Amino acid sequence: MTASLYLCTTMTEKILILDFGSQYTQLIARSIRELNVYCEIKPCLQPIQWDDTIKGVILSGSPFSVNEENAPSIDIAAIAAKVPVLGICYGAQLMAKNFGGEVAKSNIREYGRAFMEHNDREEKLLYDISAKSQVWMSHSDTIKRIPESFNIIATTENIPVAAFKSTTIAANPIFGLQFHPEVTHSLEGKQIIRNFLVHICNCQQDWTPAAFVQETVEKIKAQVGDKRVVMALSGGVDSTVAAELIHKAIGKNLFCIFVDNGLLRKDEFTTVLESYKHMGLNVKGVNAKDMFYGQLEGVSDPEQKRKIIGRLFIEVFQQEATQLTDISFLGQGTIYPDVIESVSVNGPSVTIKSHHNVGGLPEKMNMQLVEPLRFLFKDEVRRVGREIGISEIFLGRHPFPGPGLAIRILGAITPEKVAMLQDADAIYTEGLRESGLYDKVWQAGTILLPVQSVGVMGDERTYEFTVALRAVTSTDGMTADWAHLPYEFLAKMSNDIINRVKGINRVVYDISSKPPATIEWE
Repeated sequence: MTASLYLCTTMTEKILILDFGSQYTQLIARSIRELNVYCEIKPCLQPIQWDDTIKGVILSGSPFSVNEENAPSIDIAAIAAKVPVLGICYGAQLMAKNFGGEVAKSNIREYGRAFMEHNDREEKLLYDISAKSQVWMSHSDTIKRIPESFNIIATTENIPVAAFKSTTIAANPIFGLQFHPEVTHSLEGKQIIRNFLVHICNCQQDWTPAAFVQETVEKIKAQVGDKRVVMALSGGVDSTVAAELIHKAIGKNLFCIFVDNGLLRKDEFTTVLESYKHMGLNVKGVNAKDMFYGQLEGVSDPEQKRKIIGRLFIEVFQQEATQLTDISFLGQGTIYPDVIESVSVNGPSVTIKSHHNVGGLPEKMNMQLVEPLRFLFKDEVRRVGREIGISEIFLGRHPFPGPGLAIRILGAITPEKVAMLQDADAIYTEGLRESGLYDKVWQAGTILLPVQSVGVMGDERTYEFTVALRAVTSTDGMTADWAHLPYEFLAKMSNDIINRVKGINRVVYDISSKPPATIEWE
């Protein structure tokens, strides 16, 4: 079995978030991290591995009702015997039910903005919170009766139990909130979370990018020693920051491989390779585009394209890696959303999605994994990158799909189509930068459609391809809205692409949001 290098588990303090399946669970974690306290998300039914670093536990919301037959449940009293507990929405309702209270369908379903009222500003959880504070509700069940030994500490106009607590039922205090403090619509929600961390769990708020870098580098040194690590680079934020952290720890014992699959952005292979070398990374560039083009010829199905690209990448990477000697570790830029999105709420499995790692290679080559970013969110990766001095050329890059332009060319791939799309995409990307719009959108790209239409250039009739421009705003890619780019900018992009890229005579703009659409077209 492959061993993995878990790099954040020796923090002096951390909060555990038990995930019952809420869409907001990641927001809880991000709110805690932004307060410089380390936290981890665990499936609610996974046994807790207790140690002295755990300072408190938060129970998330859930799509379940606590009264459903198969609703997940845990022993809250056992947890509260060790550390303070905060239940949010479903977590609060489960708390009430487990200790003998009553939870039932609400006569008035509260969803959206509400105003929490309380009259004790010295209450630790609500310290320095306004007497009437806007919060965000999202539940159809409500707590009809709180258990004995619990006290109501806040209400709203529609529900009598917005927040409650007990300081006597267990060795540590227990709190419940029927609203979601982690969302931005709860205007003082972050302060409530801070109160739980600082005033109740006594967290020191000392988890910073600088502290992370120092601890991670020392951890890599201790685990890897004088052995060697091989790593695939993509030019993206995650692999670049991960490589630089490993490089800081072991220097030239890190061997990087950057594969040109022929599906990168225009001139990206050359420019990124040079940038890596300027960073001092020991990197080898491999031109494998002809192999990829040959295997992809005539293939239109997007899933088949992905599988071919993934298989070929593994073959190329393995061929290059096996030419190196004494390689014991495989470095990867896995980040926290890759981990928690693959974890079942009802089970302990923690399998990374296949497209986030070099599938099968660790076992084939008898290597252990080094994943220095495994517990970081994307915005935290960027902060760590800035801490260690990585250029904004890498840190500010938009996300780019693993299969590259293969899934932005709808239908079969040819070298001519790739070149056409690279040229159009380069014009669009440069236009976004020159107009000051690049950093205002989360991701942008150009899609070559399998559609040809009639056009007129001069006195000649044309029958050429159509491209779609895509730009979205988002925080993590889980949901996204189409970016409202200025009409004047879109008009200029259309004009520039049609005039400068032979083979394209029509440009459209995608105004679909996710959901129901996805960010990429394939």
